[in-house]
Amino acid sequence: MFTGIVQAVATISEISDSNGIRSFAIEFPEGFCEALAIGASVSIDGVCLTATRLIAPDTVAFDVMLQSMNVTTLGNYEVGAQVNAERAAKDGAEIGGHPLSGHIDFKATVVDIAQMDDNYRLRIGVEQRWMRYIFPKGYIAVNGASLTIAEVDKPSGWFEVWLIPETLRMTTIGEKPVGAQLNVEIERETQVVVDTIREAFEEKLGHLMPALEKVLADNGVDINSLAQKKLP
Repeated sequence: MFTGIVQAVATISEISDSNGIRSFAIEFPEGFCEALAIGASVSIDGVCLTATRLIAPDTVAFDVMLQSMNVTTLGNYEVGAQVNAERAAKDGAEIGGHPLSGHIDFKATVVDIAQMDDNYRLRIGVEQRWMRYIFPKGYIAVNGASLTIAEVDKPSGWFEVWLIPETLRMTTIGEKPVGAQLNVEIERETQVVVDTIREAFEEKLGHLMPALEKVLADNGVDINSLAQKKLP
């Protein structure tokens, strides 16, 4: 498990491919790898990777399967790319962000950026099928960083997050231009509640479910927002 609090920005120093596996050698800041062992989990831009080889005191190799490269942005990286890194949380660790599994749900796209003094706003485009899990003031993980959702436009398929200067300093997110892809992990409890309530509606209403959704949408209500009201 991870907390969504990025601990370091690391650099990909070498990439190699063999039999459908891509191996990344990643160089971390001094001290990040202390007591790190083969088999340990590290979040790289939000993706849970397993350390497979200790190359140097601050350089570790990770193997990535084809499926992970397809679902995440890892398949697009080149040598020299910088990535967000977080060690797996230890028992009893303070959860400064929110619990993350490191299992990416989908790739999203930066569609707009606005900066006003120290305020930095990202608008992120999302496929419609994932928008049901995204609500204002909810949690979401973007490239491994736990963020709070500010605004959501479900019909248009985007949400916004605001980054404080410390988040910009400690992560690579502020370096992403319009058009860049990002790894997104939705908040798991929200997903469970939304899916459970939708299944209950569908079980009770059956073929009437699409009609209910249309009536609610015509009145400016998203049926998934009803699930949000069940969240604590």
